[in-house]
Amino acid sequence: MKINPGLLKLELFCKGIKIDVSCDLSNDARSILRTRGGLGSGLELILPGGLYVNIPIEEHFVAKTPYVLLKNNSGYFIKEGNEVICKVKLPPKPKFYDKKTSSGKIMSRIGVMQGTYLGIYSARICEFWRMTPSVNCKFCSVGLNVGRTEEYEKSIEDVLETIKAAREEEKITFIHFNTGYLFGEELDMLEPYIKRVKKETGLLVGVQCPPNSNLSRYNHLKEIGVDHISFCLEVNNPKRFEEICPGKYKHIGQNKYWQAIEYCIKIFGRGRVAGEIIAGLEDSHDTINAIENFAKIGAVSTVCIFRPCLGTALENSNPPEPQDMIPVFKRMYEVCLENKIPIGIAPNIKVSLVLLPEEGKYFLQGLNKNFLVSEIKLNMLKFFYRAYFNAKIFFNKK
Repeated sequence: MKINPGLLKLELFCKGIKIDVSCDLSNDARSILRTRGGLGSGLELILPGGLYVNIPIEEHFVAKTPYVLLKNNSGYFIKEGNEVICKVKLPPKPKFYDKKTSSGKIMSRIGVMQGTYLGIYSARICEFWRMTPSVNCKFCSVGLNVGRTEEYEKSIEDVLETIKAAREEEKITFIHFNTGYLFGEELDMLEPYIKRVKKETGLLVGVQCPPNSNLSRYNHLKEIGVDHISFCLEVNNPKRFEEICPGKYKHIGQNKYWQAIEYCIKIFGRGRVAGEIIAGLEDSHDTINAIENFAKIGAVSTVCIFRPCLGTALENSNPPEPQDMIPVFKRMYEVCLENKIPIGIAPNIKVSLVLLPEEGKYFLQGLNKNFLVSEIKLNMLKFFYRAYFNAKIFFNKK
């Protein structure tokens, strides 16, 4: 049976998976850790084609899923109904997860693997959770995680030791820092981490935090070595934005996101700035409209499937239907090629939390000639950039 890995990844995001009694996740799988905004609160798998996916296993809607993970002497498989549809791999639990930093903190409470990169929430709890009444985004669980399942305070040394351990064991190339809303102090808090990481590792660094009113701050981010920057608009429809993200609506506003994205594209270049949006919280037409508008100004779209995480205001809501999402991810891929936005260039970055723009090709019926030429050019860019990056890392280690 031939499997479409992209479609299966989408199905698993939307429907989750049940765990058969034959499975031994405690020994065979990465720990299921509630960190950052909560999107990585599921089981990490590697699908055919090398696609990483973080699959819901605890949320209420999983009870109705047709998918089951089982194990036999040959390894792990996914079954749909009574039919085994494909073999999968479970990335093993990293050894560094149980190691401690010099200050005595467990490294898995500092940073976590999400696909093939290391994600770090390096600041205090988003202030939207601390306001009275709280105005946090209704899908987010960061206020339930920081200080409980991950460290409230993460020193630069804690972060550096964890990054170096992950680089040694997992061969990571990319670290992703994010924060919540901190009254405009987000970049001030991140800068010392970024400087040390770039100086001592040379790894690629991504930053995600609310837009800063002083746009010239992004020039400085580029100067200190940030490679990628993203902004979580979350919801494109203005009314739904106000309902779902009350803090962002009141204290930031949608326009600041668009202004920051457009400004950063001029500094960082096309394809190195992302607008993030959640599919399933608004009509798919609104999501596609955001994807197209991001692409027109040179930004990549990072599209998450809505996951009703436990403990959040939306925990009893349902994720979207996979069939409704296919046009979204198909369009995500098309607009990148139509607007000549480079995608999939960076080495060894496979993301388990979203369908990457280049993974959108799994939803096409076939490539037209123009898209085929674009794919060839992208493959050439990948080759040269990865050779450059590997040489850079080699000399950094020396």
